[in-house]
Amino acid sequence: MSQYLQCGRFGFNLAQRPLVMGILNVTPDSFSDGGRYQSLEFAMERAEQMIKDGVDIIDIGGESTRPGSPSVPVQEELARVMPAIFALRELGYALSIDTCKPEVMREAIIAGADMINDINAFRAPGAIEAVADSDCGLCIMHMRGTPQDMQAQPVYQDVVAEVIAFLRERVEALEAAGVARERVTIDPGFGFGKTVEHNVALLRSINRMERELGLPVLAGLSRKSMIGALTGRPVEQRLAGSLGGALAAVAQGARIVRVHDVAETVDAIRVWNATFADN
Repeated sequence: MSQYLQCGRFGFNLAQRPLVMGILNVTPDSFSDGGRYQSLEFAMERAEQMIKDGVDIIDIGGESTRPGSPSVPVQEELARVMPAIFALRELGYALSIDTCKPEVMREAIIAGADMINDINAFRAPGAIEAVADSDCGLCIMHMRGTPQDMQAQPVYQDVVAEVIAFLRERVEALEAAGVARERVTIDPGFGFGKTVEHNVALLRSINRMERELGLPVLAGLSRKSMIGALTGRPVEQRLAGSLGGALAAVAQGARIVRVHDVAETVDAIRVWNATFADN
């Protein structure tokens, strides 16, 4: 597997340590922090704090993808994310845009986004064409169904094998369009059309995914319902569980963790890396 990730203006050596991607939701209805950073001023403050805390990539989201959340119109999503991109692009840190809309992808790349993080795995008509000729990083995520219906009794015969097969097909579709593998990361999609048991099976199989697909794995477990189910904690009390999830993902081979609590995750990974990186 390549240890290098091309991410727009940035190149990351994934052999050194796991990367921390910080979540910046500029939405009124995110499940965890909706509305807190909707204004540009507060979004800037949050991004600057994440930078102080040691973030590597800032992931900007203009549309909630919590279970049951409705899609928002393209223009509304653009109105949320574009000011943030323009305001943050000169801070010297990689900016990821969490979107599944080709129109938003195109505008974000023009504005200076370094990565496109697509929960729909670039399946929308025009999505691959929107990103193929850029140099931005791409994250392909597995999702069963849509945010509106994904948690309605998801069923798999073999969740790990099915997720790997899906991701392989989407990687091949990008490669067929000329996308270099050094630009691609894969995400098993924890909580996106999976039960707790499915999520745990995928968490245990991160190393297998990386080995079979030859690509770095991005893991996003922060504050999710599986953390709540395993700990019995409400969303505002899931810090310890989320740190456990991030370290479990890293121990299984994840190269990027997507989190709300940047400072705490950075500290935890530093201790883990000092202990286990050379083993």
